[in-house]
Amino acid sequence: METATLRPSRSDSPRASRRHVRPRAQTLTTLLGVLLATALSAVASGRDNGTDDAFLPNPVRSVSTVPSNGDLNPYGVAFIGRDFTAGSGPLRSGDILVSNFNNAANLQGTGTTIVDVPGTGGAVTVFFQGTAPLGLTTALGVLRKGFVVVGNGPSKDGTFATASAGSLLVIDNEGHLRQTITDPTIQYPWDMALVDRGGSAIAFVSNALNGTVSRLTLDVGSGGVTLDDARTIASGYMHRADPVALVLSPTGLVYDRSRDVLYVASTADNKVFAVHDAASRKGSGGTGNVVYQDSVHLHGALAMARAPNGHLLVSNVDSVNADPTQPSEIVEFTTSGKFVKQLSVDPMLDGSFGLAVLTAGDDATLAAVDDNTNSLLIWQIDRE
Repeated sequence: METATLRPSRSDSPRASRRHVRPRAQTLTTLLGVLLATALSAVASGRDNGTDDAFLPNPVRSVSTVPSNGDLNPYGVAFIGRDFTAGSGPLRSGDILVSNFNNAANLQGTGTTIVDVPGTGGAVTVFFQGTAPLGLTTALGVLRKGFVVVGNGPSKDGTFATASAGSLLVIDNEGHLRQTITDPTIQYPWDMALVDRGGSAIAFVSNALNGTVSRLTLDVGSGGVTLDDARTIASGYMHRADPVALVLSPTGLVYDRSRDVLYVASTADNKVFAVHDAASRKGSGGTGNVVYQDSVHLHGALAMARAPNGHLLVSNVDSVNADPTQPSEIVEFTTSGKFVKQLSVDPMLDGSFGLAVLTAGDDATLAAVDDNTNSLLIWQIDRE
């Protein structure tokens, strides 16, 4: 029988400084749970295995995300897929992009860089460096025609009191800004699910200023990306300023094309919702239906990704229902609301934020940021 195993690798860089003033965390040596255990079984067997079989891996790679300008607080994570049009640019299949939300002075909503973490190892480089005022959020995605889309949530002084509506930035495969997309429905783009249809795309965007989710229909051509239509498809999520996380609002988004369902992780509500008819509805469906509510394992549901087995993975910001015995967790659960596993990315609170999963044949890769150490942790899983 084939079993899924982690490939050994190395640590690419030492830990960088924390976002918050605390004693430095120790290098991860123990994971409190096992995320993707069922996903690994699915990769190995080609089916969804709902068992709790598990092992305790360490990250196979830990990479500093601090660029030369000193930007801190990594947020968004996105993989470069095999069908990405790289052209003469630096991005290659398997690379991981990470957006930075803070500047070198550690002010939130002021980061201007996206770094490129090579999938095959090697030095981390700056893929994009914009001009302030910017604050690059968790809303980070890639279009196969060679464009990167990232949310801009700027703050004048690092507080939510001075945050403005922001925009989506469209960056070409060489790291140049092509378009800035603004619209009244974009109100501080906190996270995004980008649905690539080749010549067109849909960007589902969670908005921190008003607790809504927007659906932006985009035209994608060789010259860039333009906005065709925008409307609010979900609303009524709790949203408020937070002294640590800046804002608590709807964040993580995962879209299920086969069912036309958008899953929404709302941090202040500490729940995950399902909005039906997400790509076709003409107006707001409210918050949608609650699909996962778990006071034991959810501690401020934040960014989300989908595992290869169809389960959902949600990070926890620890600003809601915090539990010091469950710090910086990523939680795996089914779309019917059953808890499966959890994994800690840092031994202290507030470290877990953006994450992404890449599936390529029998291989799966999970990448997740640790905000406390300004680093990206990477797990690579394959068949033995």
